[in-house]
Amino acid sequence: MEKVVLAYSGGLDTSVIIPYLKEKYKLAVIAYTANLGQKIDPDFLRQKALKSGAIRFYFDDLRDRFVQDYIFPSLAANALYQGKYPLATSLSRPLIAQKVAEVAKKEGAKFVSHGCTGKGNDQVRFELTWKALAPDLKIIAPLREWKFKSRQEEIEFAKKRGIPVPVTKKSPYSVDANLWGISIECGVLEDPGVEPPENAYQITVAPEKAPGEPKYLKIGFEKGKPVSLDGKRLGGKELIDRLNQIGAEYGVGRIDMVEDRTVGLKSREIYEAPAATILITSHQELEKMVLSRSLWELKESLSNQYANLIYQGAWFSEKKEALDAFFQSTQRYVSGLVRVKMYKGKAFVVGRSSPYSLYSEELATYGARDIFDRTSAEGFINLTGLPLFLEGLRRKKASS
Repeated sequence: MEKVVLAYSGGLDTSVIIPYLKEKYKLAVIAYTANLGQKIDPDFLRQKALKSGAIRFYFDDLRDRFVQDYIFPSLAANALYQGKYPLATSLSRPLIAQKVAEVAKKEGAKFVSHGCTGKGNDQVRFELTWKALAPDLKIIAPLREWKFKSRQEEIEFAKKRGIPVPVTKKSPYSVDANLWGISIECGVLEDPGVEPPENAYQITVAPEKAPGEPKYLKIGFEKGKPVSLDGKRLGGKELIDRLNQIGAEYGVGRIDMVEDRTVGLKSREIYEAPAATILITSHQELEKMVLSRSLWELKESLSNQYANLIYQGAWFSEKKEALDAFFQSTQRYVSGLVRVKMYKGKAFVVGRSSPYSLYSEELATYGARDIFDRTSAEGFINLTGLPLFLEGLRRKKASS
């Protein structure tokens, strides 16, 4: 019997997909799950996958790899899709898909499958990864082809086959979580004119209910990577975990946006990303201190392209590889200390220092220690303004 490796979450859809693949395609199903920072019980998932009909279950704890190979490169680029979304779910999909392809190769499977909907972004991210890394694999997307019209029909299908299904009331929201953030959609959130209810948020307190006194943090960076918190060196995963906890307590990292999906439609999403918000804000401000204006402006323009290709599933593209090389080169001097103030849902940078700073107090000051040569300004203005001066003369001549 031919084999298929399924990206398995343990939810209703992927649990139903296992017997669906067996019955329709006559395939032996291998389930794969990864821990990227979400709440997860691998033993429970293993038992559920096997009870659903899978012949094997693979599980990997990929949190450290996710931080080093996915989150930190994205942080180096300050990647924010459409200026707001730090790409938490977008970053996780190529890593999961890569591991599914590796399992398929190990098992000699010719097929891979996922439980993504036909109008979402994740189907694109999974499938483009497989096309890039394992173009010989055949892809099966059950949610694009099966005839179930409701969740209840899926539940009945599962019950008839003895597949365990949730017995608790289903949340009206679709939630995806990892170390870099939480994505929340569906339910009342589908009306972009309605304020998100508090029960939609998973970890952050409402800003108005956050502590009345501000919280200060000191984050240390080395070559663009965060390495310490309040003077204590931490691994990437531990530092992000801690910032998520602290930021959530102060209501930091809530994002509400209408975004453009890869498939062409607009959708309303909300996100919680305390650590991502704090770190991107801090990293940007440290870069402003150590990068020249022209390099910073170039980096900002390329950051948008980088965020777009991550969102659109092109993680393993040659363009992304080339951009990574550029962004990595810009991090040479991004080392120093950033002081962050958190208060009522906001994270403000209130101090920064670096041994590689391009800021000179002696040049910037208006005090007695000023060493700036004011007399050079006139020549600078004359040369900089020469094109405008010539245009002005022409304009005057044409109007006379």
